[in-house]
Amino acid sequence: MHDIRAIRENPEAFDRDLERRGLSPLSAELVALDDARKAAVSAAQAAQERRNALSKEIGAAKKAKDEARATELMAEVARLKEEAPELEAAQAQAAKILDERLAAIPNRPKAEVPPGADEHGNVEYRRFDASRERLAQGRQHFELGEATGLMDFEAAARLSGSRFVVLKGQLARLERALGQFMLDLHTTEHGYLEVAPPILVRDEAMFGTAQLPKFENDQFSVFNGLDYIKSLKRLAETQRQDPDIDPAAGTDKNFWLVPTAEVPLTNLVRENILAEDELPLRFTALTPCFRAEAGAAGRDTRGMLRQHQFNKVELVSITAPEKSDEEHERMLACAEAVLKKLDLTYRVMTLCTGDMGFASQKTYDIEVWVPGQQTFREISSCSVCGDFQARRMNARYRAKEGRAVNFVHTLNGSGVAVGRALIAVMENYQNPDGSVTIPSALQPYMGGLTRIEGPNH
Repeated sequence: MHDIRAIRENPEAFDRDLERRGLSPLSAELVALDDARKAAVSAAQAAQERRNALSKEIGAAKKAKDEARATELMAEVARLKEEAPELEAAQAQAAKILDERLAAIPNRPKAEVPPGADEHGNVEYRRFDASRERLAQGRQHFELGEATGLMDFEAAARLSGSRFVVLKGQLARLERALGQFMLDLHTTEHGYLEVAPPILVRDEAMFGTAQLPKFENDQFSVFNGLDYIKSLKRLAETQRQDPDIDPAAGTDKNFWLVPTAEVPLTNLVRENILAEDELPLRFTALTPCFRAEAGAAGRDTRGMLRQHQFNKVELVSITAPEKSDEEHERMLACAEAVLKKLDLTYRVMTLCTGDMGFASQKTYDIEVWVPGQQTFREISSCSVCGDFQARRMNARYRAKEGRAVNFVHTLNGSGVAVGRALIAVMENYQNPDGSVTIPSALQPYMGGLTRIEGPNH
């Protein structure tokens, strides 16, 4: 969410930043909407002030026993009272229009973010080469998994449709081991507080982190069964009275399945005023994540790369503004530590203006080498959002000096995606016989097991 005052103070800078995002200038439109809001506020205030003044005049007229004047003034007060709801509604509507417009505009990129229209404009920041010899090619994870009988996409399709998987036996344990390894690393070595959050959240939480309203079609919604049936009955009755009514009316969504634990973790500070001494706050969680992948039709349909349901360890930081850039680099290093301990080759990319997320000021993507595809694939994304999400959540802190109340800065990152880490381990640690060597960092979580055997064992 953008600050209309900052836009008013420097509209040229705002438009330049939007242009870097590939958008047309919007400051004039936004200032005009704010002018309309201010005019509505002024009209309502003027009417209230007039009513207050008239009340005093009525008292004076009655004291002077001027009943005619008092009656005339009382009539005007009555008229103003009748007009008040309309003025208040106009004020609320003007504010709603401005807020909705501001909420639909992506965050402003930092000055150092490279320009570009899509992923081809991303710039390599650094890379890490594993100590093990990097496989130039190999079988893909689903070929290895299906050959062992421990990765079953057909059973998942019978249960839930496409973009799901059933993991069994040692592969299921390996996925669990990865998640536990990451949580232990971030909590014991990196200072994150482990949180077990709800994975069903309300509209307000999704709006706070900017999943709503823009990305509604990418989310999964959940209805309370009984309430949903009642709403359908109400809708049926309404449609009998008005056949032209919108079929979607009257079926309100109750909850959303989280697309990432960023949503509940960041919203832990919503509608709060923190003390500066409390910052930074660092949270981590391992949760299932759910994405409709509405914009990914036909992409990565084989295997586990793009699933409707997957597990991910999330990192979230809440900081004072002057510390957010430093925290961004720290978060990136924490996510990188996972891949270093797993001894996986990866590179870090600074995303360009055209490839950044909606709420991000600056984003680093970590891409891990997957020999089955002979390419690097994203396994983590670490973003600094400034006060963009905090304004949507009304998350603030009180400064030690001067006691001023300001918006916090929020950051989020994958620490890392568990399913993609499983893919990377399987493909990079595969052996010619189809077995998979278990990285030494994970062996304590696997009961000392050193490899997942191929189909010939």
